[in-house]
Amino acid sequence: MDKNQTRLRRARKTRARIAGLKVVRLSVHRSNSHIYAQIIDETGSKVLASASTLEVEVRKDIANGGNVAAAAAVGKRIAEKAKAAGITAVAFDRSGFHYHGRVKALADAAREAGLEF
Repeated sequence: MDKNQTRLRRARKTRARIAGLKVVRLSVHRSNSHIYAQIIDETGSKVLASASTLEVEVRKDIANGGNVAAAAAVGKRIAEKAKAAGITAVAFDRSGFHYHGRVKALADAAREAGLEF
């Protein structure tokens, strides 16, 4: 198995557990250049809020979209959008990525901004 298949296998296991909880989830995806976050409803069919390093508001604060500082900015932004949508608690879906580096920075920033995991 290659790295991507291994990541997708981890993601399936995590999403199956979260689906059983019937809660809103914060899904994270990272690439080499950017990081993306979405808040998805309980059924998994509707995106309630999203943030990424591609947004103009985030890009003006950061120099590079693929580092820990950029991930922290996206975490703060997704927490603000979640509060505006009336969401306070979510399940964290790391999409099979290891909880380290940029994924951890995004999660920590979202927690500090008031989102409960």
